[in-house]
Amino acid sequence: MTERSGIHDPLVTFVTTDYAGITRGRSITAASYIPGQAKTLGWVPANMSLTPMDLIADPNPWGSAGDLRLLPDDDARFRFAIEGSATALDIVMSDIVELDGTPWICCPRSFLRNALDDLRSETGAELVAAFEHEFQIFGAGWYSAPAFSLQALRQADPFGPALIASLREAGLDPEVFIAEYGKEQFEITMAPCPALAAADRAVVLRETVRELSRNRGWRSSFAPKTSADGIGNGVHIHFSFADSKGRPTTYDAAKPGGVSDLAASFVAGILKHLPALIAFTAPSPISYLRLQPHHWSSSYTWFGDQDREASLRICPINRVGKSDPAKAFNIEYRPADACACPHLALGVMVRAGLEGIRAKLAAPPLFSGDPALLCSEECEALGLRRLPQTLAQALDTLLQDSTVCSWFDPKALETYTGMKRMELKLAGDALDDAQCRRYAEIY
Repeated sequence: MTERSGIHDPLVTFVTTDYAGITRGRSITAASYIPGQAKTLGWVPANMSLTPMDLIADPNPWGSAGDLRLLPDDDARFRFAIEGSATALDIVMSDIVELDGTPWICCPRSFLRNALDDLRSETGAELVAAFEHEFQIFGAGWYSAPAFSLQALRQADPFGPALIASLREAGLDPEVFIAEYGKEQFEITMAPCPALAAADRAVVLRETVRELSRNRGWRSSFAPKTSADGIGNGVHIHFSFADSKGRPTTYDAAKPGGVSDLAASFVAGILKHLPALIAFTAPSPISYLRLQPHHWSSSYTWFGDQDREASLRICPINRVGKSDPAKAFNIEYRPADACACPHLALGVMVRAGLEGIRAKLAAPPLFSGDPALLCSEECEALGLRRLPQTLAQALDTLLQDSTVCSWFDPKALETYTGMKRMELKLAGDALDDAQCRRYAEIY
């Protein structure tokens, strides 16, 4: 924008969401972006070692050396208006590649794509997914409205309709806008779609909410905790399976919980490796303030049927209208938040699930109740293990799981764990309101 004349030269931004869960990128004029011509922009390896505090981890495997490119995916371009913005948001999801175009070992989007390709080639299954986000708004000056109330929805109006309109124009499929349990907390859900697109859409949704809030002079935050004793903001990752012809394959009425053999082994694989996975899906120090018993989040390796304390939950089937249950049947992964990169989080879930399918693991036992009331033998029989209670513990658990470590090039694993160790150092030991506010401003 030229301030004197008010003329705008539209820009398109090549974006990547990094190991810190932050979407970064570079812009060019929209006129110079021609689909199909594989135009790329420069990138730096050490960028992946950036902490959420915008300091590069020291040490890291990259230093000052090396060059990469951002390679845009023409099929993942999102151009749409956001109420109050002077120009349309025009972004294209990009893979980080070497100078010869081969995928870089630390690219989260390539990591997810490769995992999905392996799932498809080994099982014939396509993963369908949807990210369900909770967030809070600050600075709007609203009164305290009751949870889930029409009052809470109406005092936010027209934020909800504007958000839905922007997402719909972007080509997403928003479903429900909810006033949530917490003060000035909301939830937005989107329809399921192919898994790579679902992770891309999660990025678009987060940035749309943030910009729409900024345009109103507010601040929105997806941080897992915005105050130490406050309500948490989760990201629930819903998934199901379809065959090569698009037919659903997650549901089997004859099986416990209605979970097909394929889905049951996938879930069993996730649960087996879950204590290591949360280093990627709940990756901030304050994530563990949320992952506590009786917080309706997750605290154990727990498979539940419609139980919101479970880490993997069978979602209810809507029987109204006698619709086909197989089409709506899905499972929800709950120990995740928006400090995680959507592509990396979903990628490790797919890798763990595929391990369960390869090993033909049996369906995990279904449980509902309070694990704290069970003896150790009962917990073991049900597969209930307490998840790590700090990020430091989660990182240690990750490095002890040789299977999970094997999914990453050693330099990629070193990059991720080194960045997270640096984040812990920068964050300090205090898990208090000040720390939560710090993360609220970042996420």
